[in-house]
Amino acid sequence: MLIEHALSITLAVIIDRIIGDPPSWPHPVKWFGKMIAFLDKQLNNGGAQTRKWKGVWMLLIIILAVLLPSLLICMAAYSIHPLVGILVEGIIIAATIAQKSLKDAALEVYEPLQKEDLKEARLKLSYIVGRDTEHLPEPEIVRGTVETVAENTSDGVTAPMFWALVGGAPLALVYRAINTCDSMVGYKNENYQDFGWASARMDDAVNWIPSRLTGFMMLLANRPLKTNRKETWRILFRDAKKHPSPNSGWCEAAAAALLGVQLGGINTYKGMVSNRARMGDPLVTLESKDILKMNRILSQTVDLFLILLWLGGVLVEMAVTWI
Repeated sequence: MLIEHALSITLAVIIDRIIGDPPSWPHPVKWFGKMIAFLDKQLNNGGAQTRKWKGVWMLLIIILAVLLPSLLICMAAYSIHPLVGILVEGIIIAATIAQKSLKDAALEVYEPLQKEDLKEARLKLSYIVGRDTEHLPEPEIVRGTVETVAENTSDGVTAPMFWALVGGAPLALVYRAINTCDSMVGYKNENYQDFGWASARMDDAVNWIPSRLTGFMMLLANRPLKTNRKETWRILFRDAKKHPSPNSGWCEAAAAALLGVQLGGINTYKGMVSNRARMGDPLVTLESKDILKMNRILSQTVDLFLILLWLGGVLVEMAVTWI
């Protein structure tokens, strides 16, 4: 089945690059969000331990609600014909990856910067980041955009591709559901630190391998702009673990090393100051053109990651056949 999954992933990448995620089209993440919001309203109450267990149940309900129908759909498609199964899986997987949407969102910040319209650039940035953007100067706008594209290279593209190889479209959907749970309830605040605990921990677990693979693929697929390859690997292993997330630092540190810039620093969230660890060496100052460079890094990383998945799938299939 791994070869069928690899074919489906390849089809999904092609579909996503051509179509992306049109806002008017139905999207599974919207459905996940509605289910999560409903369960949050119904279950997020009681004492700390009660909330934690209810958060576990919410996560299990979401996973089963996503896994079982998608599994039945894919099994039915493959029972008709393998090509039908590959086509159906490809369409479903395409809905779980967001390469085109991510690049387009970055360009929507880049374009007003070219017109020196900082107000519009800040507004567009606010659509894709959680930090306050109202008073950011241009380098900070660029930093926010680059960091978002870097982090979401794994979360939004390569991680669902990885899980699609492991378990086809159903696991790709499950990954997106877990990721959506974390995005909605995985906060360390009074309302969610207990109820969202399971979602946050599960999101860390399912991203552990893909985030590291993605960081490695970034450095293998792209030429460093301001330093040498050996130095980029040194920066990656030096800085990746500085990030408060156990996974996000791998992509951000790799991007900083390739661009020759420093990411991280002071962010504010609803007026609350957060001092994030610095990643990379500030060999050059962040400029608007770094957004275009980051988009190229994203594209080349995804291409190499797809090749890696094909190699992995073929090798595993050969090993199984040999055994």
